[in-house]
Amino acid sequence: MSYTPVLPFGGYAGWSLLNRTMGRQMAAFTASPEIQRNETYFREKIGSIRTAEDLVSDRRLLSVALGAFGLEGDINNKYFILKVLNEGTLDSKSLANTLSDKSYLKLSEAFGFGDFSVPRTQLSDFADEILQKYESRQFEAAVGEADDSLRLALSARRELPEIAAKQSTQRAGWYAVIGSRPMSSFLQTALGLPSEVAALNVDQQAEIYQKKAFEVFGTSDLAVISGAESFEKLNRIYFARAQISEVSFQSPGAVALALLQS
Repeated sequence: MSYTPVLPFGGYAGWSLLNRTMGRQMAAFTASPEIQRNETYFREKIGSIRTAEDLVSDRRLLSVALGAFGLEGDINNKYFILKVLNEGTLDSKSLANTLSDKSYLKLSEAFGFGDFSVPRTQLSDFADEILQKYESRQFEAAVGEADDSLRLALSARRELPEIAAKQSTQRAGWYAVIGSRPMSSFLQTALGLPSEVAALNVDQQAEIYQKKAFEVFGTSDLAVISGAESFEKLNRIYFARAQISEVSFQSPGAVALALLQS
């Protein structure tokens, strides 16, 4: 990235500073030459894209499309992405529906190649929709290059309310959390769960997540937990646990100091 976010320190103090300067930093990031070039190209070309093959064959367009969903690492997996896009989301057996990482499902839904006779690339506001996601995700990625804990916190603030709003039941919301690598990582840390929990089947994982959330918040409802007040509490706990994890190899005194500072 041509713009590097200003993050002089990490932890909850770093989170507070990032929030205070978010408007200025985001504006500087989106105004950077690399982002502007990518967005200009996307706006000019996306309306001519009518098939998944068209999109995958244009590396610059595909880079923005994948970057909008945090999937930029798949830029060279063209056959895989083509299959995700062409099979769509309406068939429960489609590839996007069977993958545990639901970022692919969101990508396929957004473009609609496998779901509609006319893809969503033909909508007048489609470029705005995708580029808003692109800017958000790429800023998070730029933050993550300096501090991955801050990146996960930004992702959680964006994604948890989306999950809560979209799911029909509380249980379904926790399944969506489990299916998102950033959210499962964030909540494992915040709720004090060992990484080994990911080896359990999804029903067991959902039960454990809900139980731990209830212990901390008195509720397992993601709509409540992702609200401003509860999320701030969740974030404080997350950064405290993340910092303790980082210094756990040190003396007990170092761990105690980390707790006090958080």
